[in-house]
Amino acid sequence: MNLADKIKEGLPAELVNFLVTAGGVAETCGDGLYLVGGVVRDLLLGRQNLDLDLVVEGDTKSFAGGLAGLLSAKLVAHPRFGTARLRWDDWSADIATARSETYARPGALPAVKPGNIQTDLFRRDFTINAMAIELSAPRYGELIDRFGGLADLERKSIRILHERSFIDDATRIWRAIRYEQRLDFKIEPRTLELLKQGILMLDTVSGDRVRHELELVLKEPLPEKALRRAAELGVLAKIHPSLKGDNWLTERFVRARQLTAPEPPALALYVALLTCRLTADEAERLLGYLRFPNTVTRILEDVANIKVELDILTDRSLTPSGIYTLLDGYHPTALQAIMLAMEVPLARERIEEYLDKLRHIRTALTGADLARMGITGGHIKEVLNSLRNARLDGKIKSREDEVRWVEEKRE
Repeated sequence: MNLADKIKEGLPAELVNFLVTAGGVAETCGDGLYLVGGVVRDLLLGRQNLDLDLVVEGDTKSFAGGLAGLLSAKLVAHPRFGTARLRWDDWSADIATARSETYARPGALPAVKPGNIQTDLFRRDFTINAMAIELSAPRYGELIDRFGGLADLERKSIRILHERSFIDDATRIWRAIRYEQRLDFKIEPRTLELLKQGILMLDTVSGDRVRHELELVLKEPLPEKALRRAAELGVLAKIHPSLKGDNWLTERFVRARQLTAPEPPALALYVALLTCRLTADEAERLLGYLRFPNTVTRILEDVANIKVELDILTDRSLTPSGIYTLLDGYHPTALQAIMLAMEVPLARERIEEYLDKLRHIRTALTGADLARMGITGGHIKEVLNSLRNARLDGKIKSREDEVRWVEEKRE
C-alpha cells in the first residue's frame, strides 16, 4: 500500500515538502528513512497529527546535519542517545537512529542498541503504533506493516506486539487505556487479559513515570473517559485506592471545560478535581508518590486547606471583606476546583464572587499617597487593608471617599 496521497492530503504542504526533501537526503546517504509512530496511524485514520517522528537506518547526527543545512533549520543533536530535533519556521521533527531494546528487569528503562526498521517497530507498544512509511525514493510512501497494525485499525482494536509487553513496561497499561478511549477502539481480549495480569507490575514503575502517564491522560479532550475505564479495570486504584473515575468526576470535568472555554482546563485543575475527595493524609501520600511540580503541589495543598474553611464560607453573615480575607492568598486554580466540587450553592457563589470581582478590587490611594498624608511606615499596610475592606463592603466608592476616610481616622 502506498500512502503518498494520504501524506499529501493529511499534512500541510510545508511538512510534505520536508518529508520529500528528507527522503532525498537519505537516498543520497544510502540510509533507510521512515516516518513512524502515531502520525502514520493518524494518517490512516484521517486524523490530524503534525508530530513528525522519523527513524533513520544510519547515523542520525550526520543525516540530520545534512538535512538541517538544506532547510536552514536549527539542529539539536544528542549523539549519546542517537536522536536529534530539527526546527525550522513554525515546524519541528524528531529523528532517531533505528534501534532495538532489551529490558534487564520489569519496569527498568530499556538498554538500547542500533538496529533496523524491523527491530525499531517491534520495540513499540501496540500494533497500530508499529507501522512506518518509507520516505527514501523510489519507495516513497510505501507502508511497512509487519505486525498487522492496519488490520487492527480496521478492527478498531488495541493489541500489544508480544506477551511480555506489560511486564517489560507497565506504563503501557495506561497507554492502552488512553488510546482505546481516544480512538473509541477496544482493547482486544488477549491484550486485555494480559493487561489485567500486569496491573501488579505497575509497582515496578516509578511514581514519576506514572505521573507522566496520568498527565498525558489529563491532556486528552475527554480525560474522564480514560479515568473511568482505568477505574473499572483497577488501574486507577494503583495510583491510590481512594481515587474514583465515576459520574461525579465526569460532571466536574465537564463543568471545568465550560468554566475555562474556549481554552481547555489547566492540568492542575483536573488534578485538583481528581484528588479533592481524598483526605489530607491521603493527598499527602499521593503527592509524595507522584511528585508533581511545585505549582501543582501548592494547588493541591491549598485545596486541602480551603476545605477546612468551608463552614465559615457558608456563614450568611460573612461580608465581602470577610470573603476576601478568607480566600486571599489561595491559588485561583485551587479555588476553581473547590467551586466546581462544592455541593453548597452559597459556597460556590462566594468563591465565584471572589474570583470574578472581589480579588480585583484595589484602593485608589497608594502607600506613597498615605505617606504624604502623614501615615507612618509601620501603619501604611494596616490602613491600606482597612481601605480595601471598606471598598469591598461598599462603604467607600471613590478616591475622595478614601481621603476623607483616612483623615477621619487620623482625627
